[in-house]
Amino acid sequence: MTRVAAPDLVEILPGVLAHPSAEVEFPATVGEGTRIWRYSHVMSGARLGRDVSLGQGCFVAAGAVIGDRVRVQNHVSVYAGVVLEDEVFVGPSAVFTNVKNPRIAQPRRGEYLTTRVGRGASIGGNATVLPGVTIGEHAFVGAGAVVTHDVVAYAVVVGAPARPSGWMSEAGGHLVFDDDGGARCPVTGAPYRLVRGRVVRD
Repeated sequence: MTRVAAPDLVEILPGVLAHPSAEVEFPATVGEGTRIWRYSHVMSGARLGRDVSLGQGCFVAAGAVIGDRVRVQNHVSVYAGVVLEDEVFVGPSAVFTNVKNPRIAQPRRGEYLTTRVGRGASIGGNATVLPGVTIGEHAFVGAGAVVTHDVVAYAVVVGAPARPSGWMSEAGGHLVFDDDGGARCPVTGAPYRLVRGRVVRD
């Protein structure tokens, strides 16, 4: 069988490229430099920032907000009420929802909870983030984790339900704090401090 090369991405707005199989409904807001890959669907009323990458088979609903330089890997749905701030990474097949108690017989439209993922945070593949949760800046959610409660900035959480497992720097280095509450990123050398259970840049 002869393999046929996939068609190239095409420009659908100035500086915005999409695969011909992708569907973008207007008026959606899509920033320059964004790329939308095969079979993805962006609804009218969705907001995508600049330099976003949507992988294969993604869905972005009306009312969803995606910031600048966000990378959403394959098969992720971003529903109304979900906010991904700048430079967030979402691994393949991660799950967001926006209703805590869905019932077919009781419509919940208009009752969507806000789920916020802070700047620079990473969500591992197959992780599930329950509605109404806030994930702090530069936090790291391990693959397959089920996030049921807020996650503080720079925290690493793993498991189901997700529980704290350590701390991670902005560059993705594990932080080990000394007796005085200080640590340095093993990647960049940047200083951090642990203050009353929260990490701050020194």
